[in-house]
Amino acid sequence: MPHPVRAPIKVGISACLLGSPVRFNGGHKESRLCSETLARHFEFVPVCPEVAIGLGTPREPIRLVGDPTQPRAVGSVRPDLDVTDALHAYGERVAEELQDISGYILMQKSPSCGMERVKVYKDDGHPVKGGGTGVFARALMQARPDLPVEEDGRLNDPVLRENFLTRIFAYAEWHRLLDAGLTRKALVEFHARYKYQLMATDPVQYKHLGRLVATVGQAPLESFAPAYFSQLMRALKKTASRGTHSNVLQHLSGYLKNDICGEDKQELQRVISQYREGIVPLVVPLTLLKHHFRHHPDRYVANQAYLQPHPEDLSLRNGI
Repeated sequence: MPHPVRAPIKVGISACLLGSPVRFNGGHKESRLCSETLARHFEFVPVCPEVAIGLGTPREPIRLVGDPTQPRAVGSVRPDLDVTDALHAYGERVAEELQDISGYILMQKSPSCGMERVKVYKDDGHPVKGGGTGVFARALMQARPDLPVEEDGRLNDPVLRENFLTRIFAYAEWHRLLDAGLTRKALVEFHARYKYQLMATDPVQYKHLGRLVATVGQAPLESFAPAYFSQLMRALKKTASRGTHSNVLQHLSGYLKNDICGEDKQELQRVISQYREGIVPLVVPLTLLKHHFRHHPDRYVANQAYLQPHPEDLSLRNGI
């Protein structure tokens, strides 16, 4: 019997990043990473909040003013044009309507969509140090705190890019479990699958979540599951280091101690050390580990998300 075709993972995105001419000047900010590479793996849902609230293209640019923690979005030429409430309401609406997305990519530095360090201006016209968050982005992230959200500029960093995409696939996998009808057994198996990914990103939360999952039978699943998942997503948001990755690689190599010869063990340790020292990227020790596990399969290891948390052809671990 053929396996059912899995629906593509949906990801929200600022429309200008896909080449739509919706910027204030009638232009776009197409990201080839998004429009070409990532578009092969995700079904993008393009959104332009400024167009959605009725601002035309081209249009008077808006900017953030006032308190950087709660800035107003106003016209840069006509300060009486205040679209703050409209952008905030639209952010909440998108968060509610796009329940089936597993991530969101925002346009950096945008007064509507920027995640951080967006220019916020004081009354004297000078920018506030540190900047703020775009109005739409703030509303979206407040309404969907577990949703993986990143902005396009930060995706140029290979570590941040790999971390973000790992979280998208974890989020999508969890929601497939919810759609199928989550059970305690499925939650425990999901957590076991993400054990080593957690160890790499947040060793402290790895231990805490392990203890938490051990109590899954002591609370109603409908309250336990969302609290567990929120903690998991916060832990996965932390970026792994060469040190924590190396620790995971050592743990995984332990499963082979009775199966490979001394020479192979030495080679594996040498490659892990080279990775820790920054000589080779993560893909090198992982490829060697996978080679040995193909010859000496281990069911528990084979199920670990850490070994392949995202499609191999994205080559995300070649640069970290």
